[in-house]
Amino acid sequence: MAANTSKVGIVSLGCPKALVDSERILTKLRSEGYEISPDYNGADVVVVNTCGFIDSAKEESLNAIKEAMTENGKVIVTGCLGVEEEAIREVAPDVLAISGPHQYETVVNQVHEAAPKPHDPYMDLVPSEGIRLTPRHYAYVKISEGCNHSCKFCIIPSFRGKLQSRPVRAVLREAEKLAQAGCQELLVISQDTSAYGIDIKHAADDWKGKQVRAHMTDMAAALGEMGVWVRLHYVYPYPHVDEVIPLMAEGKILPYLDIPFQHASPKVLKSMRRPANEQKVLDRIKKWRDICPDLTIRSTFIVGFPGETEEDFQYLLDWLDEAQLDRVGCFKYEPVEGAAANDLPDQVPEHVKQERWDRFMAHQQKISAARLQLKIGKTLEVLIDEVDDEGAIGRTYADAPEIDGVVYLNGETSLKVGDKVLVTIENADEYDLWGSIK
Repeated sequence: MAANTSKVGIVSLGCPKALVDSERILTKLRSEGYEISPDYNGADVVVVNTCGFIDSAKEESLNAIKEAMTENGKVIVTGCLGVEEEAIREVAPDVLAISGPHQYETVVNQVHEAAPKPHDPYMDLVPSEGIRLTPRHYAYVKISEGCNHSCKFCIIPSFRGKLQSRPVRAVLREAEKLAQAGCQELLVISQDTSAYGIDIKHAADDWKGKQVRAHMTDMAAALGEMGVWVRLHYVYPYPHVDEVIPLMAEGKILPYLDIPFQHASPKVLKSMRRPANEQKVLDRIKKWRDICPDLTIRSTFIVGFPGETEEDFQYLLDWLDEAQLDRVGCFKYEPVEGAAANDLPDQVPEHVKQERWDRFMAHQQKISAARLQLKIGKTLEVLIDEVDDEGAIGRTYADAPEIDGVVYLNGETSLKVGDKVLVTIENADEYDLWGSIK
């Protein structure tokens, strides 16, 4: 590499979808000969990929921009918060450029202006799977941009736009390159995975001599032939979700569903502008588990939404008892500038939100702990994420990286990151497991 090669630093905030955006930017820049700097001092320019979903995320993004300006001074801002240029300029008036989400080419061109482009591209500078910010053994695969929903608490469609699905061949080709490069787990992400392909009328492509539709079920079946773990995130419970459960029962994809239920009270769901068919969902969960007993379901909920009464909240707790979800996250409702929910009556006081959040977490913790106890004595495949002097840490099929629990293998220091081993589970708490190699 030439001594005068320009170096780019990147700060990537927010969800895995934003992480994929950062990876695409880095892949393009690396293919053009730029080096990636691990710190501010070594970078000729710093790209900050922001999140703007809720106020706390906006604050984190603004703080990251200010830090980059202080430490480096040449900063390009992109991502979801990029649609609020005035707010960014207020805290950092001298940033070089600002753009919104998934504007890859714009960001690359802005980098060209800030730091000289080293030379013409040579594709051998970049691995075929591109530059990744995740460990080598797992990767996120984004199948679409945007969302067609109009939930009152969310402003994502206002800056990410309507659903834009990738061609299924492009998705499968990216996944194949990752698997060939040694990736052991593919995490399928989007704003609404169940809606994949609706906007392109589920157009079919030829893949390995077969016609595969741009449809969640077809895509999952094709991914399931690649010999790696396939995990589905952000799955809305549309009727056709039933079609992927047999694939899980057959071991083609992981028996894991990440479904953002958000609430259970029909009144609150209607106010949120979410599907209000909680009883039907309970019936479907039972049916799914009849077909695939090992199914793990994770979800997220919001407490303290405007108009939520104590009766609504208790309904949610009772629903959790029936649903018996494995992994659950909970957020206190937070007003977001531009969201329709801001204008709703009967805003819930902050102290009530906190009290309900505390009760929710304690309630679900008991459910999660009981479900983990059922794993004691079972032998499960574990993917190793970390190894140190004390042992190894990994995950089962039931655990997505960063958000779910882990499996501790004390004393197993000879394993390598990316190994898959069979582990007998010996102990469990509310979130994690302990075991030994079979």
